[in-house]
Amino acid sequence: MRPQAAATPRFLRPVSGGTRYLFSPSSMTDVKKYQFNLTPGQSAGKPGFSGWGAPASPAARPVTTAAAASTTTPATAATMPTVSAPALNRTDLPEDAAQCLVRGNTWLQNGQLEDALRAYDRAIALQPDQLESHFNRGNVLLRLQRQAEALAAFERAIALSPELAMAHYNRATLLSAAGRTDEARQGYERTLALDPTFIQARFNLGALLLAQGDLAQALACMDAVIAHAPNVPQAHLTRGTALLKMKRLPEAIQSLDRALALNAQYPEALSNRGSARLGLRQYDAAEADLTAAIRFNPQQVESYHLLGNLLSETGRHEEALAAYQRGYDLNPALPSALTNLLGEMAAVNDWHWMDEGLAKLTAAIQRGDSRIHPFRTLALLDSPELQLACARQMVASEYPGGAKAAPAVARSTSRKIRVGYYSADFHEHATAYLMAELFERHDRSQFEWFGFSYGPVSHDPMRARLRKSFDQFLDVRDRSDSDVAALSRQLGIDIAVDLKGFTRDNRLGIFAQRCAPVQVSYLGYPGTTGADYMDYVIADKTVLPPSLYPHFTEKPVLLPHSYQVNDSQRRIADRVFTREEVGLPAQGFVFCCFNNNYKILPATFDSWMRVLQAVPGSVLWLLEDNAGAARRLKEQAQRRGVDPARLVFAPRLPLDEHLARHRLADLFLDTLPCNAHTTTSDALWAGLPVLTQLGNAFAGRVAASLLRAVGLPELVTTTPADYEARAIELANDANQLQALRQRLQANRASSPLFNATLFARHIEAAYLAMDERQLQGLPLQAIEITGRTGA
Repeated sequence: MRPQAAATPRFLRPVSGGTRYLFSPSSMTDVKKYQFNLTPGQSAGKPGFSGWGAPASPAARPVTTAAAASTTTPATAATMPTVSAPALNRTDLPEDAAQCLVRGNTWLQNGQLEDALRAYDRAIALQPDQLESHFNRGNVLLRLQRQAEALAAFERAIALSPELAMAHYNRATLLSAAGRTDEARQGYERTLALDPTFIQARFNLGALLLAQGDLAQALACMDAVIAHAPNVPQAHLTRGTALLKMKRLPEAIQSLDRALALNAQYPEALSNRGSARLGLRQYDAAEADLTAAIRFNPQQVESYHLLGNLLSETGRHEEALAAYQRGYDLNPALPSALTNLLGEMAAVNDWHWMDEGLAKLTAAIQRGDSRIHPFRTLALLDSPELQLACARQMVASEYPGGAKAAPAVARSTSRKIRVGYYSADFHEHATAYLMAELFERHDRSQFEWFGFSYGPVSHDPMRARLRKSFDQFLDVRDRSDSDVAALSRQLGIDIAVDLKGFTRDNRLGIFAQRCAPVQVSYLGYPGTTGADYMDYVIADKTVLPPSLYPHFTEKPVLLPHSYQVNDSQRRIADRVFTREEVGLPAQGFVFCCFNNNYKILPATFDSWMRVLQAVPGSVLWLLEDNAGAARRLKEQAQRRGVDPARLVFAPRLPLDEHLARHRLADLFLDTLPCNAHTTTSDALWAGLPVLTQLGNAFAGRVAASLLRAVGLPELVTTTPADYEARAIELANDANQLQALRQRLQANRASSPLFNATLFARHIEAAYLAMDERQLQGLPLQAIEITGRTGA
């Protein structure tokens, strides 16, 4: 696993609505009985209010998708028509409602708001059913920032004239600004039922639907707007953003291209197109877009974070750190800013702000901030409580299920159980390296197996191997979450297994739509999803003991040995490496850790340095994930009194050669709070013993699970002191270490850890138990599979 940033598409607030006719080049007058002037010229990007005296618009600014519905503010100034009126006396008002209305209109035009309000109040006192006074009084109250009273005024106007579309529109816009989005949606829908040509209302409705996550309806609204007003860049932007969130990236780019053809310096469109191109791994084009977006709007925080994501993915970690730092400096309150910054600091082992940053991260999760990315917390915080809270908050914000989830239909007992695996990693990837043989060993007599792939286009040997291992392999990368969920139901998938969780390129939204009667989390994300629509998590007694059950929303399914499958067909190269060619000294004990550098935190590094100091002549052999990390780790060693030359860095190699060079190491030292996962399996498969410390959360207990399954439980420690003492003991006791190596070599062929066929029977027994409970209509409960493959 590698850290992932939370990249959520952004969009402008709904376009302001001072005119019935979107962005009309000249002032328009409503043709209805009541002449409420509607004038264009407003700034784009926010909802507006129709009618006389609508409040002035603040400058448009982008907001995040999650915040849009609650931060919408009134917009648009309207120009009054010329009104003939007698000389006005502010203290004396006539005893005639019509004359009071005329005076109120004139005062409103002149900006004399309190006088205008007094005139309208007097008119209403004289004639309570005078519609114009109630409506224009609402606009005065808007300008006075008295929104609750303005809302009441528009509601009174609606009571007097239920078919007055503009009153419904203004009411809906006020409700949207107040965060009452469901009522606002109904208000816009009522507006459009009364006046289907009210394009501004349709735009505002579409933007509101986008903020609510109703992407298909938002897209339909924007299509209707564009059909009537094809040259409005904001409509193309909003349409492109809906497509971006639907994962229909090529179509999103087409819409954003149109927005930019209409406005070449549109930073929001550039940023969102950069996000879409990043999703397609069009890195050069994405970088050009994001750089341009920042040039046109240097204060646009989200563009810095998207640029940071791109730079991190492409291995330019120092530049990524600078981009994240700039984004954080601009808006430290944006939760994703903090997690992105801390994650990249960990990736380059920059620890100067780590303690303060982790304290801020903890406080943000405890406050309920919804944009803290859960995957970051796995490698930074060894707290199942915080991991659950973080996951719940992210799901509620970005992947809600519930009302919009379609019902899934249970299967007929007369056919095979259909199991779907859903992943972006069906290619040369750690997940595929572990699971390839399992897919091949699965039982076809009771099951049908489906692979749903939404990762990048790939033609590597692993992809070819995986395609052959499924009964049906479906490339769904260009389909929306709802489309994939619907396809799954159409195919009759009984059990849907998510292999991603919150990791990069996840599609948890498919499961939010209830794509199958039984939904399972497995392997890719070592923690809870916090999603009530995920029914089970596949685990074992080590990674998920009963004490952790309260911190998982899923019911545990416990396999008898380790939850982590392995491929016994992985090749180890015949190449024999020498110490000299990999930079190791000719003599001395070799500790190693080939984890990604982001898993190395100060507490673990402190332990390692104490071990090196206690074992003269020993070295620590680490993966060189990036040059900045290597440089900083050497500096940290020197600060702790260890010669930096005792840290040796290994470049990345093809997997078979990487496995072969493990032979030069003596003992693998694990990390905490996030253990080596696939990396532990690599070491054990290559015959290298692994020393671990048992953590509190799932991610910190994986190596212990693997070691127990392979018959080396004595390499599991429980405290930093025990961990260090055991490392020193093994370095000084060649016979004990050799005995461990020999046992590992013997167990490799016979232990359940590397027996994919046995594992297939165990996980299939789990699927059978899940399916049986579903068919019987029984509630979810924990399931334990025994070593005899029965539940």
